Amino acid sequence: MTNERYPVVPEGFNDSEPPRGIGSQRLAVLGDPVGHSRSPQLQLAAYRALGRRWEYSRWRIPAGQLAAALDARSQGWRGFSVTAPLKAEALAFASEVSADARRSGAVNTLVFDSLEPGAPARGENTDIPGIVRAFGERGLERIEGVAHVLGAGETAASVAIAAQRLGASRIEVYARRPERAEALAERLGDGVTGRTLADWVLGGDTAFVGDTVPGGYVLANDIGPVPAGAALLSAAYHPWPTPLAERWQDASAPVVTGLDMLLHQAVLQVRLFGGDTIDEPLPNEAEVVEAMRAALS
Repeated sequence: MTNERYPVVPEGFNDSEPPRGIGSQRLAVLGDPVGHSRSPQLQLAAYRALGRRWEYSRWRIPAGQLAAALDARSQGWRGFSVTAPLKAEALAFASEVSADARRSGAVNTLVFDSLEPGAPARGENTDIPGIVRAFGERGLERIEGVAHVLGAGETAASVAIAAQRLGASRIEVYARRPERAEALAERLGDGVTGRTLADWVLGGDTAFVGDTVPGGYVLANDIGPVPAGAALLSAAYHPWPTPLAERWQDASAPVVTGLDMLLHQAVLQVRLFGGDTIDEPLPNEAEVVEAMRAALS
């Protein structure tokens, strides 16, 4: 398989609908900003490994414009990966959404029923099971204690739900605007509380910290020592390491990186884009995952 036969990773991004290339089907990541996204590297590596001549680009769509942009799309689109700040808009755009997407209030994957411009979209959130898979790969099967989630956006909701799924006894959501943390906690239900980010400190029962602050939480006060065995998920991957990741590395505590999360949610997206269910493995999936991992490095 050569680059002449298969689409290559695009440079930069498009401010309007990306032009059609040599691929038989079209995919893209949507967001603003989106130029930093590593999704094209991941997705195109998977399609080369699977023998699919599909193309994947970056499409910058500002907040509030997702529905108008996608309603005007041309023929050939299989689906989209969706990143900030468009995940809630993608939820509203989809004709059908999964339980995870509805509960989190976020769709990060849109899959069209056909390649026709007017085809309806199904919405899914692969971040939640992707986080669980990333933890499992690090040998972290359960959260035995309290989970702290920093931030109150769509990614924070996904991290909190994943923490619940991994067995956290209680979840505390910390945000700069406490009303946002409280609103997310109320939506997620019993066992979740909302608090002010300025008051965040580590406790002896803290078993997990999920840092979803854009660029990584900057240490502004003494948060205390990292509890023995406590795991960190740092959703940011550029720049790396984040301040909290450095703190965890210094303590020799387990870290799940933003690239771990990105990789494993992308594997699930590839399943969905190919017409499979989220739980149905790809052909030779282990080899596909390794090709995707190599593309990140």
